[in-house]
Amino acid sequence: MQIYKNNYYFCNAPKSIFNSSMERITEQPSKYRHLEKMSVDELISNINKEDQSVAFAIEKQLPQISKMITVIERQLKEGGRMFYLGAGTGGRLSVLDKVELPNTYGIEKGVINVILAGGEENLVLALEEMEDDEEDAWRQMQAFEMSVGDFVIGISASGTTPFVLAGLKKCQENNIPCGCIVGNPDSPIAAVSDYPVEVITGPEFVTGSSRMKCGTAQKMLFDMISTTVLIRMGRVEDNRMVNVRLINNKVVDRSVKMLMEKRGLTDYEEAKALILKFGNVKKSMDYIDSQIKGFN
Repeated sequence: MQIYKNNYYFCNAPKSIFNSSMERITEQPSKYRHLEKMSVDELISNINKEDQSVAFAIEKQLPQISKMITVIERQLKEGGRMFYLGAGTGGRLSVLDKVELPNTYGIEKGVINVILAGGEENLVLALEEMEDDEEDAWRQMQAFEMSVGDFVIGISASGTTPFVLAGLKKCQENNIPCGCIVGNPDSPIAAVSDYPVEVITGPEFVTGSSRMKCGTAQKMLFDMISTTVLIRMGRVEDNRMVNVRLINNKVVDRSVKMLMEKRGLTDYEEAKALILKFGNVKKSMDYIDSQIKGFN
């Protein structure tokens, strides 16, 4: 049953989610007390100390992350798509990853997608209450005509978010491969994921504020997953973004200098003309190589 009150959406989530015996580390009390009495130096020093633990927590999950990325790579190379499925901080951070990738790596829009509780179009409204809407996840997934050729990553710090859990259950019912990124061990969301990644960062500096270490872990994982997949798909050569789109003067200048370095050109304006004509470094290099081959 759904209840609307004061413009907020409430949903009677399954009791099994809240009565679960799983260990809720993300809800445990902070090991720091009386934060309001700390100086600025004490606050930032302690927050920084907690943040340092995030990379080590991710390191423990590298084998699981590798398994998930390997399947995503296979799906995308066969023409499938990747979807982030989330709510709250994690969902919003996934939108940032999705938005940046087409320009950075020159991929087509629609390869990496986001299914956000409340709708991606309502991102800035931070509709936290929509994470309890179990029907909306599948409704959005159906709009994308999702299939067994795609891959879904559920994002939930608690590992219990109803929106995410319902979406991953639908993945199981429809044979859509899926993984998850969660911040608690043995969660319901991990239980319905083919490739669970459980990054346990411990209690937050501000008790229960999973936008902190959990959010940092999520952002690091999004970077790791999307960057690795797109490198594996040939969007990077050596260590350079040879498919970057010419979105501003800085990127144009970087691309021109990259082309000059990689093909031994000495005339900046000539290199720039090639970049502007062909749209990126990769295509410009291919053109130069074809011209050289034609002379041989």
